[in-house]
Amino acid sequence: AALVGQEQMKLALVVNVVNPRVGGVLIRGEKGTAKSTAVRALAELLPLQDSVADCPYSCHPKQPAKMCAGCLARRAQGEQLPQARHRVRVVELPVGATEDRLLGTLDLESALSQGQARFLPGILAAANRQVLYVDEVNLLDDHLVDALLDAAAMGVNTVERESISISHPARFTLVGTMNPEEGELRPQLTDRFGLCVQVAGLSDPAQRQEVITRRLAFEKDPARFARGFAQEGRRLTQAIAKARRLLPRVRYAEEVLARVVAVVLGLGVDGHRGDLTLLKTAVTLA
Repeated sequence: AALVGQEQMKLALVVNVVNPRVGGVLIRGEKGTAKSTAVRALAELLPLQDSVADCPYSCHPKQPAKMCAGCLARRAQGEQLPQARHRVRVVELPVGATEDRLLGTLDLESALSQGQARFLPGILAAANRQVLYVDEVNLLDDHLVDALLDAAAMGVNTVERESISISHPARFTLVGTMNPEEGELRPQLTDRFGLCVQVAGLSDPAQRQEVITRRLAFEKDPARFARGFAQEGRRLTQAIAKARRLLPRVRYAEEVLARVVAVVLGLGVDGHRGDLTLLKTAVTLA
């Protein structure tokens, strides 16, 4: 709420946390334009969520279709799953992460010595039902970006090692940021992000002055500064929660669908992801 300007970036982030099916957002822009600040602050706005207290994937305690195999088995045995309520987290993927760190790995020593495969969860496990943030996504190894986007599209992460296969839910809101000066993403990867926002430094003198004023006020007394924007933050939180409740009830007419197709065809967009993203975004904004 305290960020000056950058309305498109803030709107794209809110759209994705209201409806993760939009497919994430790629924020492109020069350094010093509050990209990372906006993403990390996003978690503060999100409503609290219920989860299974001792599940490494933070499964929803009342939605079997989105549970991991472990929670489903415990539920089938009649166990009362322990519940906890906590704030959504922003899980960061470091640029130097390995494939095992991202996907998780199997403890083969345990499999050989004890006869059972023990899965060591990775970043995708921690990101289930959270916000997964990839800073400088254009510097990430291509094979990691491919694995990441595949998991985001499928909502499931599958790890296969030595004829052993383990799957777990991986439904998250994907946010990537990048500075084009440091190199571009492959077109195939850019296509996999639902939305793309271009940000730049503010050109309005009054807004630039306000950025300086707020930044200095924050450095002087962070707690007091935060209290000054707390009410507006709560208003945004309530708006997001209400939008999530209303989303399943939004309907669109055939004319809207025809308009979506006309826009995409007019722009010469390859494939059908553009049509779907445009419609899902319009429904979410409504």
